[in-house]
Amino acid sequence: MPQQVSVDPSRRLSRRQVYRRRRILVFGGVGAVLVFFLYVVGSLVAPLPATAAATDQEKAIVQPAAQLAWPGYGSAAITAPDVPNATQAHGGTASVPIASITKTVTALVVLDKKPLNGDDQGPSIAFTQADVDIWHEVVAAGGSWAPVQAGTKMTEKEALTAMLLPSANNYAISLANWAYGSESAYVSAANGWLKAHGFTATRIVSADGLDPGNVSNTTDLIGIGKLVLASPVLSSIVSQKTATLPGAGAQDNTNTLLGYSGVDGIKTGNTDQAGNCLLFSAQLPVGGSNTVRVLGVVLGAPTHDDLWAGVKGLLDSMKAGFHEVTAVTKGQEFGTYTTAWGATSKLVATTTKTFVVWSDTPIEVSLESKPLHSGFKGDTVGTARFTLNGKTETVDLALTKDVPDPGFLWRLAHPGGLGA
Repeated sequence: MPQQVSVDPSRRLSRRQVYRRRRILVFGGVGAVLVFFLYVVGSLVAPLPATAAATDQEKAIVQPAAQLAWPGYGSAAITAPDVPNATQAHGGTASVPIASITKTVTALVVLDKKPLNGDDQGPSIAFTQADVDIWHEVVAAGGSWAPVQAGTKMTEKEALTAMLLPSANNYAISLANWAYGSESAYVSAANGWLKAHGFTATRIVSADGLDPGNVSNTTDLIGIGKLVLASPVLSSIVSQKTATLPGAGAQDNTNTLLGYSGVDGIKTGNTDQAGNCLLFSAQLPVGGSNTVRVLGVVLGAPTHDDLWAGVKGLLDSMKAGFHEVTAVTKGQEFGTYTTAWGATSKLVATTTKTFVVWSDTPIEVSLESKPLHSGFKGDTVGTARFTLNGKTETVDLALTKDVPDPGFLWRLAHPGGLGA
């Protein structure tokens, strides 16, 4: 008969205890599965860490300062009217005789009384024996002139051309008489016009400029030159090399620098007291395809040769003071994204931007880039800003490569709480 093993009654499990243990095992397993499930789900839906671009940029792009070549005589000034801070002067601002540059004032004041619009030729002016007499007086005084015939007619624009191109003193006086009734009435009107425009260093005593009492300074003459350029009538006249006029025939412009480095005006002047003078303008070529409007004046040159050399040297140095600067080129790198899961992409410019810069004026540079989770090649994720003289140009920055999602395994190994 088999031997029975006796069990200590104190160690015998009750049915309730067995059920409780089984329940603990079942619910413990289910709990573990649930925890694992929540871990996986949490890893998959947890926000990814945002990646900031590591950028390397210049704070400003700066060129060498301009070094202008000033003439070694008299006084001079030059400006680029449309460019901030591109104005310089040399040799003082005292009022000095300006010779036939006076005729720019005569032209402006005549047009103030008898305005012309656009391509208008204006009214017809009939020349008489009185105008012939003026011509003879100018010749006797040694002034510059152009012929006139009694009974001939010119339009107002043609008469202005006869005054400005060959610098004819007689046409300056005849125009003043025509517009104002007399030269003295013109002189009064001209000085009132100058005062009204704030040209306090300029004084007019005759329409033609032969009198050394016609004075100005470089500051006022720059302002007067701006008004000439703003007049479609006058700017079109002073840029002509020659013109054929009724009663006067072919007349050449006394400004023989026309065409040099874009020179397109404005007016010469020469007397013993004033020396040789030029109020000039130019569309100055800069770089491959840009031009800059320049306006300048040189007063008191000893000879015509000195004047032409001085103006050329000043213009050439002004041109050298402008820089065509490529601030950014398409494809230029501005930074790198490197994600926590090892994906990388460069941050590059999508376009090229070029600026015309005067002297050492800085181009300020600033960058903005978005924190990145993922993206595709070509996505715009930032902006580069280039500011010159208060004006800002922007360039989009884009990814050079895809920045993919890290995938299941990386997320599983890096559970929630990493993101944002």
